[in-house]
Amino acid sequence: MSLSKVLSLPWPVLGLAYLAGYVLLDWVSYLHPFAPFGITPWNPPTGLSFVLVLLCGQRTIPLLFVAPILADLLVRHLPLPWTVELRTVAVIGGGYAVGLLVLLQPPLRFNPTLGTMRDLVLLLVVAGASAAVVSFGYVGFTVAGGLLPLAELPAAVVQYWVGDMIGIAIVAPFGLILLTRGRSVRVSVETAVQIAATLAALALVFVFAERHHSQLFYILFLPIIWMAVRGGLEAVTVGVLLTQLGLIVGVHLLPSEEIDVTGLQALMLVLTLTGLVAGALVTQNRRTAMQLRLHQDSLARLARLGSMGELATAIAHEINQPLTAAGTYTRLVAETLREDPNHLAVTETAEKAAAQVQRAADVVRRLRALIRLDQTGRAPVAVTRIVRETLDLVHPELDRHGVTATVEIADDLPPVMVDILQIEQVLLNLIRNAVEAIEETGEPRGRIVITATAAGDMVGVVVADSGPGFPTDFPGLDSPTFGSGKADGLGFGLSLCRSIVEAHGGRLTVERPTAGALVRFTVPIAKVSDA
Repeated sequence: MSLSKVLSLPWPVLGLAYLAGYVLLDWVSYLHPFAPFGITPWNPPTGLSFVLVLLCGQRTIPLLFVAPILADLLVRHLPLPWTVELRTVAVIGGGYAVGLLVLLQPPLRFNPTLGTMRDLVLLLVVAGASAAVVSFGYVGFTVAGGLLPLAELPAAVVQYWVGDMIGIAIVAPFGLILLTRGRSVRVSVETAVQIAATLAALALVFVFAERHHSQLFYILFLPIIWMAVRGGLEAVTVGVLLTQLGLIVGVHLLPSEEIDVTGLQALMLVLTLTGLVAGALVTQNRRTAMQLRLHQDSLARLARLGSMGELATAIAHEINQPLTAAGTYTRLVAETLREDPNHLAVTETAEKAAAQVQRAADVVRRLRALIRLDQTGRAPVAVTRIVRETLDLVHPELDRHGVTATVEIADDLPPVMVDILQIEQVLLNLIRNAVEAIEETGEPRGRIVITATAAGDMVGVVVADSGPGFPTDFPGLDSPTFGSGKADGLGFGLSLCRSIVEAHGGRLTVERPTAGALVRFTVPIAKVSDA
């Protein structure tokens, strides 16, 4: 199962996993405590609490009060009296609950995927403020209960704050990225070299420094900055986690009197914050560069579309001239033969040819108007007229392929505000596509059903057929062009239909019913003022 699908597990499972993880991390990080309390240099359970609430929501907040009691009971065997224990738990749960609720407020627009520098800064600022309130309240209650001298309050507050803050800064970004993106970093040869460099820097800090191990600590900045520059925030979260684990191992292996653990963790906090900010900047710059490239590609596509529009206008202009000439010659033939009663059939055929040539010229002229976004040709038209005239045009083709067309239109359907020739061209193309699809099945009889219904201020027209339906690899509406499943198709048919419908303010969609194919488009109803 992908890590990003962990959040889809049942709520009780996630709650139990959080409590178990909280206790485990508290046990692992319980080193060099300030007195026998939960004041340690690194508190990763707090970071786990941030991950839980930010990804699972407000319903998990009650667990923030249960987990500290459970950890004190199992790890430290309740070192505080129950009165003090309950107060400290209330401070821990309440302090971080308030901070997390602030982050979850919609006006703040915090994104737990940490996609921007703003999200990371919000997380760190809220974490720092919440940790300050919790640390002062926790230590204050222990002092008030007589369990800690008042003189040690500042040092205890600082250690508590550093421990919680570093636990949040390391665990929370790592967990949020891991669970929202399904991974934290890509494994590569460079990643292995970076890990090796981190381990080598840790060895220099603990092995080759004679007394003050913090004197070589800044060597650890080199691999972290390397990870930030090359891998962004994802790589940095892994690097700082690995560095922190190395520091814990080093502290365990060396005598405690040689190490200023709190000072070391303060430096680690600086390293963590520096690495996170650098990684977030690199990630944000990469995202900005990618968006810039996408915008450049979009502008290039728009430029190509503009060129295509100019080309289409030029082609329409050039085609219109021979069509006009062909129409003139055909009419002359019809007028010449009209006086001869022996050629009535030829005369009728010539007149039909002239009408079709005129229609072709009108279609070209209207398509050129569509390219220029001209709306002067639109007028209120009855849907029944559009369907009837289109079926008259395609009737010979339906008969030739043995396809039956059924029309289901309500009598009270209002007129639509359209360019009739353009919408007839849309319907004509859809019917011809359906006929060709039915022909591919080899069935002797096919069926096309055309329905039209009103919905709001639009009329929806549906063309359904009994063919094989759209192929599984059909690109659909998400593709810049629909494409074509025909061997000799250019893929412009449905794209042109969609452009015409959208130019009218409607929408064209395709569906895959249980049998056949279905194409639906909408056009606006003519208003009273238009009619």
